[in-house]
Amino acid sequence: MSRIALVDDDRNILTSVSMTLEAEGFEVETYNDGQAALDAFNKRLPDMAVFDIKMPRMDGMDLLQRVRQKSAMPVIFLTSKDDEIDEVLGLRMGADDYVKKPFSQRLLVERIRALLRRQEVMQGDEVTEAEASQVMQRGQLQMDPLRHAVVWKGRDVSLTVTEFLLLQALAQRPGFVKSRDQLMDVAYDDQVYVDDRTIDSHIKRLRKKMVNGAKPRALRRVRRPSVAGLGSWWRRQC
Repeated sequence: MSRIALVDDDRNILTSVSMTLEAEGFEVETYNDGQAALDAFNKRLPDMAVFDIKMPRMDGMDLLQRVRQKSAMPVIFLTSKDDEIDEVLGLRMGADDYVKKPFSQRLLVERIRALLRRQEVMQGDEVTEAEASQVMQRGQLQMDPLRHAVVWKGRDVSLTVTEFLLLQALAQRPGFVKSRDQLMDVAYDDQVYVDDRTIDSHIKRLRKKMVNGAKPRALRRVRRPSVAGLGSWWRRQC
């Protein structure tokens, strides 16, 4: 049974969403502010979490930043209808997905299931023994799907589930640029709708992690977090 943490200062949302998730067979923990959630996470991390952004004591952005210092567990942000800036910032900081308020609880359940399935794949629960033993080597990049481990130029790189899947898709065929639609198919189930901005934000964060803050010439020429820009840089590296 997967453990889901809900963090929101709206008690109505905590009550209704937790009832829905429990009816779907999940174990649910609820917290009404970020600090209370962080205190609990320091003792035991859930399998994944859903954070509201605007909360007292510690907001969702700060909570995500603290969590990402030690864990790549899947995180979904709940955002207000018109908070596009919050959505982009959250994805850049390492959130795996976002759902806008007011939201369909069925949609939220499907997003949660999709992230948990991808997490299970990364942990090797759905791969054969032969596949699990294969570490992908591309130039100075090593990717171990079983351990969800990435080594780039001799250093470990911590990636979220979505970032790992996107990098894996690009690394499998170096020299080929994938479209946003192709990367959406890799990172999300068919039942889950995402727009271009979501993929762009994941790609921009992935590029930043891979270059460790440096900007190679190929990246400096890219004006926006485009898939083509990452593909062009990746071809040069491999």
